[in-house]
Amino acid sequence: MSNTKSGDFFVIKALQDGVNVIGLTRGSDTRFHHSEKLDKGEVMIAQFTEHTSAVKVRGKAVIQTSHGELYTNEAE
Repeated sequence: MSNTKSGDFFVIKALQDGVNVIGLTRGSDTRFHHSEKLDKGEVMIAQFTEHTSAVKVRGKAVIQTSHGELYTNEAE
């Protein structure tokens, strides 16, 4: 088991079919490196890592973090 500190976990719950979750890289050039498509009711548990510095969410979803809960603008 590694002793490296892992990033914060966050939860994304799709409130409609076809919610896109896109991971963005760290470094001088920010690029897409991973994407997932969630259907209504599906939940994704993710974390920031040495490779992932940001996450983009498109579609109606609720995002839960240690800092609180928020909804995408489309979910309001």
